[in-house]
Amino acid sequence: MLTSLIEMLNYDFILRAFIAGIIITICSSLIGSSLVLRKQSMIGDGLSHVAFGAASIATILNIAPLEFSIPIVAISAILILRLSQNAKINGDAAIAVLSASALALGTFLISINKGVNIDLNSYLFGSILAISEHDLKLCIIVGIIIIFVFLLFRRQIFAITFDEEFAKAIGIKVQLYNTILATLCSLIIVIGMRMLGALLISSLIIFPCLSALYLSKTFRGSIIASVILAIICFIIGLTISYILSTPTGATIVLANLIALILSWLYNKIK
Repeated sequence: MLTSLIEMLNYDFILRAFIAGIIITICSSLIGSSLVLRKQSMIGDGLSHVAFGAASIATILNIAPLEFSIPIVAISAILILRLSQNAKINGDAAIAVLSASALALGTFLISINKGVNIDLNSYLFGSILAISEHDLKLCIIVGIIIIFVFLLFRRQIFAITFDEEFAKAIGIKVQLYNTILATLCSLIIVIGMRMLGALLISSLIIFPCLSALYLSKTFRGSIIASVILAIICFIIGLTISYILSTPTGATIVLANLIALILSWLYNKIK
């Protein structure tokens, strides 16, 4: 496998995919750790559908999909947060309403615009091997922002992850940091959709973090384990995809699934 990996990296398009994938997996693990512990992991699935709808509109309007999708998904993340705080609408219902509506809108717009050449599969299942230089630069910039903001506010994020009431009591602006976390999640969803697609990107947020919780009992330890597992699974998935000519996104997700099963077995045996 090592020989295949070295051979792969001789190709520019795979090297771009490799760099982007590493950045995306690191960011997904950082944000996912908090979302999974807060039982809000499905917000990623909801926002991925919103990103699909936004990308569909951008393509029809001949606008850069990623740049157009970022503010739309960020607003949607904050809207989900506001709706989930409404006593009449719980969090799951808010996510379901927004995600279903966005997915339906995107599919509808694509279907009625017969003259526009749109590869639906690239939005639904990802196309990381087709990532451009421009997309890679955007991915690097967004990745640096996500990592910097997360590390800068890691103590506040830790506090709101485990006990919002206690965080309020010690003077932390819970509403502000919830908004920051939701915005960071929206950013990783948009750049990650290029890698795994709208239907699979949420798995990159959830799987490594769940695996890490079986291996570590501390917040810091689970984040580190999640990042390491995500990177390993990405490299294995990308390499197997290259060797067997299988869909890259699906192969990466299956690698994460196997890691989750092995982590669970390790925890049970231990």
